[in-house]
Formats: sequence, C-alpha cells, structure tokens
Amino acid sequence: MQKKVEQMNKTSKLCWSNILFLGGYHLLLLILLPTYLFFYTPSGTLLLLSFILLYTTGLAITAGYHRLFSHSTYKTNKFIESIYLFFGSMATQGSALRWSHDHRIHHAHIDKDEDPYTVKRGFWHAHFIWLFKKQNPIKEKVVADLVKDPILAFQHKHFNILMVVTNILATLFIGWVTNDYFGALVFGWLLRQFLLHHFTWFINSLAHYWGHQNYSTEHSAVDNYIISLLTFGEGYHNYHHTFAYDYRNGIRWYHFDPTKWLIWSLSKLGLARDLKRVSDTRIAEQMIKEHKRALLEKLQETFTEKREDLEEKVAYFTETLIEKLSKLNILIQQYKSSKKLADKADYVKDLLGEISELKKSLRKEWRAWKDFSKFVMNLQPALA
Repeated sequence: MQKKVEQMNKTSKLCWSNILFLGGYHLLLLILLPTYLFFYTPSGTLLLLSFILLYTTGLAITAGYHRLFSHSTYKTNKFIESIYLFFGSMATQGSALRWSHDHRIHHAHIDKDEDPYTVKRGFWHAHFIWLFKKQNPIKEKVVADLVKDPILAFQHKHFNILMVVTNILATLFIGWVTNDYFGALVFGWLLRQFLLHHFTWFINSLAHYWGHQNYSTEHSAVDNYIISLLTFGEGYHNYHHTFAYDYRNGIRWYHFDPTKWLIWSLSKLGLARDLKRVSDTRIAEQMIKEHKRALLEKLQETFTEKREDLEEKVAYFTETLIEKLSKLNILIQQYKSSKKLADKADYVKDLLGEISELKKSLRKEWRAWKDFSKFVMNLQPALA
C-alpha cells in the first residue's frame, strides 16, 4: 500500500503536458523528416529561411529572455522587447517571466537541490528531464521587476496561444515563399524547434561538464568555445556564472558571441543603453585569485623540499599583481573623470604616462607569473 502511495505521489509530480508535447514532436520529427527526404529534396531557400528563423528565435532567448530579462545586463525600448517576446514565443521555451524566474533561481542556488536544473542530479536531468516535473509557482519576489511590465504579463498570460500562432505564421510564410508547406513544417518548425531546444539545453547540461574553469571553481559551470558555436555565444558559462551582470559572455574580440554583437549593435543604433560590463582589471584580478587557488592545491599534492618557498612566491605574485591592477583601475577612473577638463591637460598627460608605465610593469609581471605557474603545474605529484 505504501509503495502504491509513493508511486502515485511521484506520478502526480510529473508534468504530463510537457512530457506529451516534447515526446510527441520528437516522434513526429523522427517520422516526417525521413519521409520528406525520401520523396523530396529541400531547396536552398527552405534551408536558408529555416536557418534564419533558428538564429532569430535563438537570439530572442539569449539576448531577450537571458541577458535582458533574467539579468538586466542592458536596457532597451518596448519595441525591441516586443520583438524578443514574439520570437521568444516561437522558440517554445515558456514565457519570459517563467524562464527568467527559473533562471534566477538557478543562479541563486547553482548545484544545489533548489536549482531547478541542477547538474548534480545528472547530465540528462539538467538537459531536459527537469522539464518533465511539475513547476513550482512563480515567486513574485524573484521577478519583482518583471511582473510590473504589462508586455511581459500579457505574454505570460497568453503564452500557449502565442506559441501556436507565431509558429503557424512562420511556417505558413516559409511555405508561401518556397511553395513547400510540407518542408516548411518539417524544417521551419519541427527541426528548427528540435535544434533550438537542444542547443539551449546544452547550456544547462554540457556547459556544466566539458570545458575550463578560468574564473571560478566554486560552481560547475565551464567555458567551452565549441559549445558557444551551438548556443549563440552562451558557451562561456564559467565567466557568465562568475560575472552574470556582464552583457557579454565572450569577453575577447575573437570569442564567438553573436548575442553580444547584437546587443552592441543595438546600442550603436540607439536601441539599447546602459550596457553593463566588467572591467578588464576586475576580470584579471578574479583570474589571478582563482589561479592562486589552483597553484596552492597543486603544491599540496607535490613532494618538494621547497614547497614553503614556492607558496610564498605564489603569495608574492598574487599580491603584487592585484595591487598593481587595483592601482591601474584607480588611475583609469581618474583619467576618465578628468580628460574632458581643458584646464587639467597637463594632469591628464601625466596620468596617461603613469598608466602606460604601469601597464608595461604589469605585462612584465604577468609574463613572469605565467612562467612560474607553468613550472608549478608541471611539478610531479608526491608518491602515495
């Protein structure tokens, strides 16, 4: 009897609408895609429009749902918000309000039981199994800044109908342009939805498994360039979880982050403002602190008579670098606040000279730090 009650409780906690929907469209795609390819050949126009739609809906999630609504890394106007919500509805990932609520809880309780898609329960749980469970009610205090937005409230209230209507409109449009409504259904809706779902889910699963942790090891998130190619720039996940308020995920110019480029472009067109970004000195300081921890852990595993001397050297390098970075940040702030004052031209010139000299000194210290770090990490571990 007790086992039956426990089984009923587990069953009652399942979200059958999600199970049937996700399982149903995966099965439908499995049947229709081979059928289409057996009888027809997709046109270049069909593939191009489906790809454009995949990217548009993906960016609506990353630039809209994620970096705008969930983290408020920048601001925009209601017109751009509406575009995000239109294509976000087409992405079939829930309303922006629900998405942001769950994501904020994920950040607040990462790798803990309260995390709705914690990777600690396994790869597949984080990937999509968490969606098979009934969702907890939205806590208004978690999204207090969003519930007041009438556009977000409207999308949340009418999400199901908006999801269906937007997808039908997109499918009909692709079918009309290509004169291939069957192909529009298979590629423009089902396959596009399949790819977008799994690409998004990779951020919750694969981006907590496979990659590097340059900024923090206090959480499971990792950075991975390959994942960024599939997730519209969201693959630099260790950085994101360390500096969630930065509008960028890929901070280097060569980092693939189309979401960052979109937001930056909108700002240049006057359609986005107040873009938040972490200073280079703050990022470098965090990297040094995290690398210090890794070096000290390595030394604890290593048998060497000079361990204490090496630990002192680790402390010296980190303190020196952080002190110089802090000074550089102060000088840069002084320069920014003074460069527009004509009567302080000589002072500004002196500041620039001091900044230049400090940067040279930092580059020299940084090279020495990298060489020393390489030496320590190559030390042989102690024999058991």
